[in-house]
Amino acid sequence: MVITKKHGLPENFLWGASTSAYQVEGANLSHGKGPSVQDIKTVPAGTSELDVCADFYHRYAEDIALMAEMGFKTFRFSIAWSRVLPEGTGRVNQEGIDFYNNVINECLKYGIEPLVTMFHFDLPAALEKKGGWSRRESVDEFVEFAKLLYTNYGDRVKYWLTINEQNMLTLVGDVIGTCNMEGVTNKYKKLYQENHHMLLAQAKAMKLLHEMCPGAKIGPAPNISLVYPATCKPKDVLAAQNFNAIRNWLYLDMAVYGRYNDLVWKFLEEHDAIPVIEAGDMDIMAQAKPDFIGFNYYNTATVEWDDSPVAVTDSEKKDQQSAGIEPGVYKAYPNPNLLRTEFGWEIDPDGFRATIREMYSRYHLPMIVTENGLGAYDKLTEDGKVHDDYRIEYLRKHIEQIKLAADEGAEMMGYCPWSAIDLVSTHEGITKRYGFIYVNRDEFDMKDLARYRKDSFYWYKKVIETNGEDLS
Repeated sequence: MVITKKHGLPENFLWGASTSAYQVEGANLSHGKGPSVQDIKTVPAGTSELDVCADFYHRYAEDIALMAEMGFKTFRFSIAWSRVLPEGTGRVNQEGIDFYNNVINECLKYGIEPLVTMFHFDLPAALEKKGGWSRRESVDEFVEFAKLLYTNYGDRVKYWLTINEQNMLTLVGDVIGTCNMEGVTNKYKKLYQENHHMLLAQAKAMKLLHEMCPGAKIGPAPNISLVYPATCKPKDVLAAQNFNAIRNWLYLDMAVYGRYNDLVWKFLEEHDAIPVIEAGDMDIMAQAKPDFIGFNYYNTATVEWDDSPVAVTDSEKKDQQSAGIEPGVYKAYPNPNLLRTEFGWEIDPDGFRATIREMYSRYHLPMIVTENGLGAYDKLTEDGKVHDDYRIEYLRKHIEQIKLAADEGAEMMGYCPWSAIDLVSTHEGITKRYGFIYVNRDEFDMKDLARYRKDSFYWYKKVIETNGEDLS
């Protein structure tokens, strides 16, 4: 549709950017924090540990001041579960509670709304050793964690996200370091039982927020990637519907409507992976009622029909943006119409708009983009500059599509690209940079960790000042 009648973004549009605790804070095993699954995993070869990251733990005031200089209306960050509850339950670490109080208050000092992610890939290691999300007890453990957060921060935090990329925890948990598959004979049974517990925990946390903090808003934060058929062959269309259901709609159908997607249910039946659902579970999930949808978007996916009976090895699924193959369901197809980043991720701004359209037509809830960005090997010049015109171009094209989606009627409430500041990437360490703010360190040389404003910093400041009108 060619849009000629422009409306612009709402005046209260929440411009900002995102980080996650384990990727940016550092101080991962100090100041009373217990280990998370991220701290006990084996990091990819050639990448640094998580003990320093960007050292946000000690430099948060400096970093938030830089965000304020850019004009942020919101800052999306996560709370490390094991920093406030070192064993995941029970004993509270007051130093951790105080740290996030300080971060929240620092944001509010500049008029920046905190957008808090409750869980971002960092289950406390003490809970993982007990069985993690596989245990029914994990539901109540998450609700205990949620209650602690609402009690301490609910007077000031008005926007909450439950679980970051729950679909990726299910689909590629072994890749992102969140799932131990040792000794598991039916991975689908394990993963989708864990998924059911997370869905139930999310629903209870949503309901609890509305009870404890009237007026606060909460939503899920999956990684949504609209799936195209490789061709107009009818079977390729069926394959795309299959992967859309498994990758995207299962999680949002449950969060919004409290019901399992029918195609996914059939997929689970085929793999003997129907989760144990106790009496009352579905009633609880139907009562959750999210206020908005947060979603991460990096690219679309393209698949073709596959009726091969051969099982796929985990090595064929490289990261959370790779479709891979599910025999008899779908098979990834490289889209020849799209450019790729230097890390191999397809770039599809038009698909961003298509994804927004599809979500809004299915769920009719306000939406905030909680991640979107370009990872690159940024270079710091001798005079302290980072000329990241490639990032500016990427973000410009995606913001243009948000504006068009809003013109078409989608309720867009904010945009928080990944990331506010350089941090440790899930797969490629610190050298794969996403931020508006450059952190002066290498993979293993900490240097001075000084902050430098990239060209994109100044560009994004102008975008925010004009509420997205000036993208030049």
